[in-house]
Amino acid sequence: MSIFNHKRKKIGLALGSGAARGLAHIGVFEAINQAKVPIDMISGSSIGALIGAYYAKNLNVDGIKDITLSLDFANLIKLLDPNFLLFFKGVISGKKVEKLLEIILGDIDFKDLKIPLLVTATDITTGEGLIIDQGSVVKAVRASISIPAFFTPVKLNNKFLIDGGIANPIPVNVLRKKGMDYIIASNVVKQYTMKNRQKNTVKQVKSQVSSGSEKIREQISRLFQENDPVFQRISKLINSLRKITLNRVSSIDKNTPSIFETVIAAIYSMEYQIARLQLKNADLIISPEVDSLGSLEFFRAQEAVTAGYKKGLEVLKKIK
Repeated sequence: MSIFNHKRKKIGLALGSGAARGLAHIGVFEAINQAKVPIDMISGSSIGALIGAYYAKNLNVDGIKDITLSLDFANLIKLLDPNFLLFFKGVISGKKVEKLLEIILGDIDFKDLKIPLLVTATDITTGEGLIIDQGSVVKAVRASISIPAFFTPVKLNNKFLIDGGIANPIPVNVLRKKGMDYIIASNVVKQYTMKNRQKNTVKQVKSQVSSGSEKIREQISRLFQENDPVFQRISKLINSLRKITLNRVSSIDKNTPSIFETVIAAIYSMEYQIARLQLKNADLIISPEVDSLGSLEFFRAQEAVTAGYKKGLEVLKKIK
């Protein structure tokens, strides 16, 4: 008996964390729509929360795909509003990032989404994983993408929240608890090793942007421009510090991982172990081949999307 009959099973889709690799979820959604697989509920962690929220609002990923493939990701650094006065709270306050999320998703509430959405976050005080399914979608996604030590924690409902991937990198279990009968997991959480890291010089390939997303793209460009003066002052400060410390760091191996790479490696190693346990509860697993993509290589978006679409079509054949 097919699950697509009148009494079909309720299907949930879990989207994992994974930074740039998570852009593969866009391709997975394209495959889902092409295969006409009905999704009754979505859960997402970190980048999975963002892409899941867009789909839950629009029932497609056309706009976010256009934006992702056409943006100059070199400009994203202009959204990183360093919080030097509150350095020990988190380097980046995230206000500009929150504005970017609002441009992409709109000022929308969970109750207005076309598909129920569950966004994961981690309570920094207790270490527990939380599910957000009420209130502002933007606030929830902002909390779910907040990498520890870099973004300041988000205060929501009197709790301080950070990256959802810390406690629940691939939120399968939450869908089961919400009554989903059949769960598809889109997993890009891979084992991270410094041994395999490499510098990639692939240039970003821009695509044609549909008229529907042109307005959003213009808003994002204005957001970049607003932060230009601040970014220029920060660049001067960084260059000055670099000159002062150049001689002092000459004894350090040039291949020494950066502080960001070190934190990411530690987080991903932990997330990988948790994800392995979560995936045992999924009925169908889509694992796009994105191992070669670095965590911050958003300029390789086309590769990620293609990998998600290809693996999605291949695996979804089994669902019937």
